[in-house]
Amino acid sequence: MSATSSSGSRVVPCVLMRAGTSRGPFFLREWLPADEVERDEALIGAIGASDLLQLDGVGGGSTLTSKVAIVSRSNEPGCDVDYLFAQVGVGQRSVDTRPNCGNMLSGVAPFAIEQGLVPAQDGTTTVRVFNVNTRSRIDATVHTPGGRVTYAGDTSIDGVAGAAAPIRLDFLDAWGATTGSVFPTGHRVDVIEGVEVTCIDAAMPLMIARAADLGVTGRETPEELDAHPTLRSRLEVLRRAAGRMMGLGDVSGSVVPKPVLVSDGPGPMSVTSRYFTPHRAHASHAVTGAIGVATAFALPGTVAHLEDVSSGAHDIVILHPQGRIEVGVELVDEQGEISVRRAGLVRTARKIFEGELHVPGYVFSRARSDRPAGNAAVPARADRPITLVVPTPAGGANDAIARAIAHRLGPILGRSVVVDNRAGAHGSIASEYVARAAPDGHTLLLGYVATHGMNPALQRLGYDPVADFEPVGLIGYSPTVLVSSPSMPARTVEEMVDRLKAEPGVHSYASAGDGTAPHFAAELFKLAADVDITGVTYRGSSAALSDTVAGRTQLMFSSLSTAHPWIRTGRLYALAIAGPSRAASLPDVPTLHEAGVTGVEVTQWYGLFAPAGTPGRVAEEINTGLNQVLTQTDSVARVSTQGIDIAAGPPDELSKLVEQEVARWKEVVGRTGLSRNR
Repeated sequence: MSATSSSGSRVVPCVLMRAGTSRGPFFLREWLPADEVERDEALIGAIGASDLLQLDGVGGGSTLTSKVAIVSRSNEPGCDVDYLFAQVGVGQRSVDTRPNCGNMLSGVAPFAIEQGLVPAQDGTTTVRVFNVNTRSRIDATVHTPGGRVTYAGDTSIDGVAGAAAPIRLDFLDAWGATTGSVFPTGHRVDVIEGVEVTCIDAAMPLMIARAADLGVTGRETPEELDAHPTLRSRLEVLRRAAGRMMGLGDVSGSVVPKPVLVSDGPGPMSVTSRYFTPHRAHASHAVTGAIGVATAFALPGTVAHLEDVSSGAHDIVILHPQGRIEVGVELVDEQGEISVRRAGLVRTARKIFEGELHVPGYVFSRARSDRPAGNAAVPARADRPITLVVPTPAGGANDAIARAIAHRLGPILGRSVVVDNRAGAHGSIASEYVARAAPDGHTLLLGYVATHGMNPALQRLGYDPVADFEPVGLIGYSPTVLVSSPSMPARTVEEMVDRLKAEPGVHSYASAGDGTAPHFAAELFKLAADVDITGVTYRGSSAALSDTVAGRTQLMFSSLSTAHPWIRTGRLYALAIAGPSRAASLPDVPTLHEAGVTGVEVTQWYGLFAPAGTPGRVAEEINTGLNQVLTQTDSVARVSTQGIDIAAGPPDELSKLVEQEVARWKEVVGRTGLSRNR
């Protein structure tokens, strides 16, 4: 169980392991907080997820080194241990326990044996693992000479330096674990948008297509595939359609099914695979994805079936960008139909260190039950800084606004104001964090139209935009502008609409996430203009705009504050303003209404919020300081540079705006059917 140090950090036992081609901390379940929110905060702190380099944790600045394994004794019949996998964010405070990781799985058995959960045998020890994420069973066989785990050996796997003892993973019931069927559409080949695909659920839901059918060889590097002008947007169209056909619903916000491109291997019983995660090409290949590809290769009638494979045991080689994975499959003939009984492969693992991990106290929020009775606030202390939480990554408009305000607000209030970017889940991570914080004036949120209007209208969240916050003050408004990539041969809205109608499903728009202004504006545009265009979701507006500039997506509805530098330098074209009037800084750019597209009015706004229960006098004190900042000449210049029309005012003006916006966007969601979780 974790302990708290005098510095506020929590100390937990930890074993850091390289498992397969991944790396991350391994924990016994009882070492972590029982509450899931606190547990996830502990994992965020352990990895150091708050920044891209992960300097304050054990992560390595990559998704492959931002993984966590949580292990415990199992109550499942016939299983020894439970394994819960968690993917922690890189540069964003997020924890996702929906996917599985076969590489981290390779470290579970040696960890469980060394922690005394499973007794070691002399020679080898087989541990039956129950994967909580997919509710499937895997046998992991570890070398244990003399009844002790050994990591030393002569087995090498591609992507890892050196050699180690082999760890055999045998997947027993991964077929149909997510959807209930190996071929959840009822067919081994489906045709989507004229492309033959195989939708298969084997360790991981996959949508497999032949590389040649999408205009590539399938032997390109991940960088070449990511840079292809149309491949990723076309794959996303196919993936979303496949998700619906597989019974997974709207997968626009999900990482499954994963798209895979296959082509011939260099010899018999081999196949070349390019695996996507799902919006980027994987640097090598996921283990679970390899099981799925091998299953599709072995079973007749799929797009990956390149060799006639009879019943019995076979080794299938999956070629990926960094080498190869060899998957052993056992096929059985059941009344004339070939099926897979089990599939296995060999990985290696290495224990890097074992000891105490100090999780920083700043990652933890206080639960509402810890607040003083009657919502009385803890008195503000002059020696404590104010934390201004930003719900988007560094580098975007929200971040720039927050830093411009923090720079001047601190001296006015007599306390430092520290900006804390807590991106992820389209603003809900930051919003929930502030909603649970102590109502003492030390924690504020830079809320905006997405966190306090759109996203709450679109889906169920862990916070209420009205009840859980004390409005402090409005900052201002920013128009939303439709921009297009220079690679898109359209310089007016009319040309854009004509192009999209002539090429349905070919082009894509960039979004900062479901429930954000770029997402709502684009979906309203699709309805109003009657065009078919695919959305590609990014972790923030800056990344979305960068890919639009590069031509990977063709258009975006962005806040003028974020897009203006790109427009000014000619790297993006401004086609229209999605608002009631033209923007003063772009007087020649028409509104969408003027361009013939009606019903798309999305104005972004920004304000400061404190946790509910913050005393009125505290909110008013900060509001007074905020309004003073917004009237200072240099502050006005810095905020206006972001394309913001300043609109200072008392807290109740922001309160009325939030109530109006929540009602408005709920009406839009109901009218357009955009909701994902109703």
